[in-house]
Amino acid sequence: MKKLGISIYPEHSTVEKDKAYIKLAHQYGFKRIFTCLLSVNGEKEQIIKEFKEIVDYANSLEMEVIVDIAPRVFGTLNISYNDLSFFADLGAYGIRLDMGFTGNEESIMTYNPYGLKIEINMSNATKYLENILAYKPNHSNLIGSHNFYPHRYAGLSYSHFVKCSEEFKRHGIRTAAFINSQAASYGPWPVSEGLCTLEMHRNLSVVTQAKHLFYSDLIDDVIIANAYASEEEFKQLAELNQNGKDLFTLNIDLHDSITDLEKKIVLDEFHFYRGDVSDYLIRSTQSRVKYRDEEFKPTYTPHIRRGDILIENELYGQYKGELQIALQDMENSGKTNVVGRIAEEEIFLLDFLHPWSKFQFKEN
Repeated sequence: MKKLGISIYPEHSTVEKDKAYIKLAHQYGFKRIFTCLLSVNGEKEQIIKEFKEIVDYANSLEMEVIVDIAPRVFGTLNISYNDLSFFADLGAYGIRLDMGFTGNEESIMTYNPYGLKIEINMSNATKYLENILAYKPNHSNLIGSHNFYPHRYAGLSYSHFVKCSEEFKRHGIRTAAFINSQAASYGPWPVSEGLCTLEMHRNLSVVTQAKHLFYSDLIDDVIIANAYASEEEFKQLAELNQNGKDLFTLNIDLHDSITDLEKKIVLDEFHFYRGDVSDYLIRSTQSRVKYRDEEFKPTYTPHIRRGDILIENELYGQYKGELQIALQDMENSGKTNVVGRIAEEEIFLLDFLHPWSKFQFKEN
């Protein structure tokens, strides 16, 4: 099961605001919470008090709180890697190691008696995971997540992201990555130019970012990195998580020239990517069978661009009524009605739609 998550930063907010945010996220089906313990100001008891109330509230809603912690904080709080009772007392679901140890320590930590998940950094493309696995960890308590980046242009390249993520998926490790709310304003650090794992996501909508991560088949959990995301963003992500994470969904705009029947085909019919693959078209052919006796007059037939949604008109004979998505720019002979277009920011998602994949459209 894939999960959605949020992030909270108690040092920069209040308990009341964080509780309200957690409650709203819970209402929309979010399951995970990321929070930081990268710096220590005050005594151990005070830190427990500041975090515990929020964590207890999240636990009461059956949400999973992962606490990000740097190795230096272990020393400051006098915590040993073979005694994680501090985090159990805090009520955490697990801890994320911002920087790791030598591999054996992480392996030992996965056998903690509290069942705490040990989440490790996925973004460095080193032999870190292989090193931990060599020490025979408790596989069920080992998970991974990518970093996030507040500095514009500092986020991961997609090729690097794939390289890192594939290693974790190869070993069956649960994975997570972060997306950037366009409504949120802060993260754990003073610099805040958005907060995401992939640089290409920085200016995209949350739902497009989440689709990309889910459709890559490399990421199990998607977490909003900055606070506070808007309720509208929660709604969009919740709808995706309920209806679209297993059924590939593309946001589209329909042209005024579309007929009622064509609109029904686009929005209501079941679509799958035909298996005999073309370089130029994604073909969904069942509509031409179902509506073979209907009229499909020529309407809007301009030059075809990548990302256009097409329905063949009656000039194409037996192909009339077939729905297609253009993968390349093409000439239009006048036999093809251009009925709509995929949202510009989502056209790149066509690269993740594969033969025999089932898909649907959602009108903007």
